[in-house]
Amino acid sequence: MNIEYINPFIEASQLVLKKATGMTVRLGKVFVRSQPFLDGTLLVEVGLTGKIRGKAILDIPTAVARQIISRMMTDIEVENIDEIGVSALSELANMIMGNTATILYNKGVGIDITTPKLFFGDGEIMPPTNMKTISIPLIVEDFGVIELNISVLG
Repeated sequence: MNIEYINPFIEASQLVLKKATGMTVRLGKVFVRSQPFLDGTLLVEVGLTGKIRGKAILDIPTAVARQIISRMMTDIEVENIDEIGVSALSELANMIMGNTATILYNKGVGIDITTPKLFFGDGEIMPPTNMKTISIPLIVEDFGVIELNISVLG
């Protein structure tokens, strides 16, 4: 995958997480994912169509997800991720991918995104085998790491 396509995902993720939660996000070491996603995480999947075809998957540990939801809801303590929490995480993914699509559009790369789908990691979930998956670790303050996984055809 072209590095020029990856940078907008990183830029949008850092910008949106900072604006939506106030959390500072640093970039970890980007790698090619070949391992399954782990139990105990939430996966938010957004489809990508257009010049880039595939999907983006936010892999969020449950404890980090609760902190993000709490910050998005003006620091209300979150013990369990309920319907409102699922909605907040879906909206966060939607904002990240929407911002990514805008950045790419401004660079002449048109993409569309699908509605986010949330999965609870209740077993090993494999990344798509017919797509190369680039994993972008986003270190969220002292709370942990969110991985943004970009899987594309081609």
